[in-house]
Amino acid sequence: MGLKAYLAKKIVYLFILVYFVITLNFVIFMLMPGDPTAVFAQAARLNDPTALATIRARFGLNESMAVRYVKYVTNMATFYFGYSFYTGRPITDEIGTRMVNTLALVGLSTVLAISFGTLLGVLAAWKRGKLVDSVNVSVSLAFFSVPSFWIGMLLLAIFSHWLGWFPSAGAIPREWAFHPPENLLAEAIGRLRHLFLPVVTLTLFQYGGYLLLTRATMLEALTEDYVVTARAKGVKERAILYKHALKNASLPLITNVAISFGFLLSGAIITEQVFTYQGLGYWLWDAIGRADYPVLNAMFYIIALCVIIANFISDLLYGVVDPRIRYG
Repeated sequence: MGLKAYLAKKIVYLFILVYFVITLNFVIFMLMPGDPTAVFAQAARLNDPTALATIRARFGLNESMAVRYVKYVTNMATFYFGYSFYTGRPITDEIGTRMVNTLALVGLSTVLAISFGTLLGVLAAWKRGKLVDSVNVSVSLAFFSVPSFWIGMLLLAIFSHWLGWFPSAGAIPREWAFHPPENLLAEAIGRLRHLFLPVVTLTLFQYGGYLLLTRATMLEALTEDYVVTARAKGVKERAILYKHALKNASLPLITNVAISFGFLLSGAIITEQVFTYQGLGYWLWDAIGRADYPVLNAMFYIIALCVIIANFISDLLYGVVDPRIRYG
């Protein structure tokens, strides 16, 4: 099977999977116990039957199940997510105001974790059994094993409360609500100061997994015949590590990276709670507590869609990275 046929087949599967996810998402929320109107009315302290009827009509809760399903599939496919139960604002606008914060936090920390974890994993495999290997593995296991909230609280205690170098909460300085930043440089510095500790927390928590995976795959690759042949030919060790061994050992890494980026927009719920960081993860946690079903619907769909697309891209990268793989 050629590349074009393979792409066409994967795209068809992608649309089928997206439709299945939309349907499953609809069924899950329809089967959830309780009346979402009652939850909303309790939160808003509404007892007027007319107001409750208006709410049901606005959110389409008084229509038949078949009509609601068709509208739901159409809305999800066109990225129309409706309105939040809690705020009454369009969910698309709510996502837009928080997406930048989440992309900055989760995106930057994921890239740093992958970079440091991969490089240190290659070094640990190259120095197998030596002090460098033992230290790298021990430190990575320590950070990988402890909860992310513990790392965050420890960093807050040291660098915020004791030393006072970084702010303890928020995505932007509080005073910006009354005095906006004077220029782009001041805005960038303010955001980076609030971003630093959460990024360090997630990077420390994530990099150990990439280090251990890279080390394991590299140890296997370094015992292959082509590595022995390359060394016999006098190829430089750096070229053997990165051009030959790492390239052939990178398939599990691609899968792991795809999954990580697939959950990019889910936010870092625990870390965002620790630092009161106004991202999508913080918003998702609030929506769970408030039973804000439209928000949960939208977020679950977006997370699933990101995972599907990330895995689709990883499937394409397999053939690029490893020529032994044929599209079929």
